[in-house]
Amino acid sequence: MRVGSDKIMLLERVCATISSFLPGFLRLHGSPSPHGNAPRAHYLGLPWHRLEGFQALVGVPVPDATQWDQGEIVGACLHPIFKCVEKEAAQGEVIFQDDTPGRVLALIAENRHAQAQAQAQRKAKTTERTGMYTTALIVQVGERQICLYYTGRQHAGENLAALLTKRESEREKPLVMSDALSSNNAQEDALIRCHCLAHGRRKFTEIAEAFPSESAVVVHALKVVYEHDEDARHKQLSTAERLVYHQTYSAPVFTTLKTWLEQQTTARLVEPNSSLGKAIVYLLEHWETLTRVVTVPGAPLDNNVAERALKLAIRQRKNSLFYASEHSAYIASILTSVIATCVQASVNALEYLVAVQNHRHEVFANPGAWLPWNYQAALVPS
Repeated sequence: MRVGSDKIMLLERVCATISSFLPGFLRLHGSPSPHGNAPRAHYLGLPWHRLEGFQALVGVPVPDATQWDQGEIVGACLHPIFKCVEKEAAQGEVIFQDDTPGRVLALIAENRHAQAQAQAQRKAKTTERTGMYTTALIVQVGERQICLYYTGRQHAGENLAALLTKRESEREKPLVMSDALSSNNAQEDALIRCHCLAHGRRKFTEIAEAFPSESAVVVHALKVVYEHDEDARHKQLSTAERLVYHQTYSAPVFTTLKTWLEQQTTARLVEPNSSLGKAIVYLLEHWETLTRVVTVPGAPLDNNVAERALKLAIRQRKNSLFYASEHSAYIASILTSVIATCVQASVNALEYLVAVQNHRHEVFANPGAWLPWNYQAALVPS
C-alpha cells in the first residue's frame, strides 16, 4: 500500500513533536514523567496503551494504568490554575464557541440503563438526556487567547452560560461567535451573538453543482468581504478603524447581496423547499448576526478559530476513542485546556508543567501567579 506524501509529512511532524518532548522526559533521571506524558496524551491525542509502547521503546517501560495515575496527579496540580484561567476567560471580549460529539463509557452505560428502563415502561425511548459533547471555548482577552475544553452532558450553550456566570457585572457584553444551532444559545441578552459567515457560504458551495450561477453570486460577494477583512488586518487597523473600513467597503456589498436574496424569494424565482431556497432563507433569517462585522467593533467574520481548536478534541477521540468516566474526562479537559493555552501563549508546555509540579505548594497557595503567561516571574527568587 502506498502512503501519500501528505501522510508521510504528517507522520514526520508527529514524530518530530514526540522527539521534542523526549529530552525533557529523559532528563528526569530516566524515570517515568507525568509532565512529559501529559502533552503526548492530551495534545497529541495518544492513548495510554500506545504511550505504554512508546515508554518501552525508549527503555523506560511504564504500564498504561500508572501513566494515567501520573496524569491525574498533574491534573490535580493544574486544577486551581484551570479555575483561574476560567475566571480570566470569563472577562474576554470575544468568545468563539463550538462542540463535537464525545464519548464517556460511564455515560454510555447510563444511557443503556435509561433505555432499558424506558422499554420496561413500554416507551420507545428514554426522556433522559443521552448526548455527550466536547465543547471548545476560545476566548480573546486583550492580546491573549485562552482555550477551554469541556467533555460531558452539557452542550456548548450550557458551558458558555456557566463560564459567563464568572464574568464581572460591570463589563460590557462579550461578542460570542458560533454557528446558528440552538444548542449554542446561552443567556442571549447578556451577550452579542455573531453567526459564522463561513457556514452561510458553505451552504452555497455545497449546492454549486446544482445551482452554479446563483451560488456564484453569494460566494463572490462573501469573497469580497473576506478580502476587505484581510486588507484591514494587513493595515493593522484598530477595532474601531476596522469597523469604519467594513462599513465603507463591505456594507455596500452586503446591501447588494441582501437585495438579490430577497428578490429571489419575493419574485418566486426559487422554490422555497429546494436546497437553494433553504440556503437563501438561512442567510436572510440570520442576516443581522451574520453581518455583525459592519455594526459592532471587533466582530469576527467566522468561527474558524473554534473549529480549528476542536480538531484537538477530535484527534483525541479518534485515537483514544473514549474516556472511562466523567472524572477522567474532566482531568483531560483541564490538561488539554492548559496545554493548548500554553501553545497559544508561545509557552513551552513541558517546561511549564515541570515548573508547576516542582512548586506545588506555591501553586496551591497562589495559583494566579502560576498562569502560563506569568509563571516565569514566580520562578524568580524574591
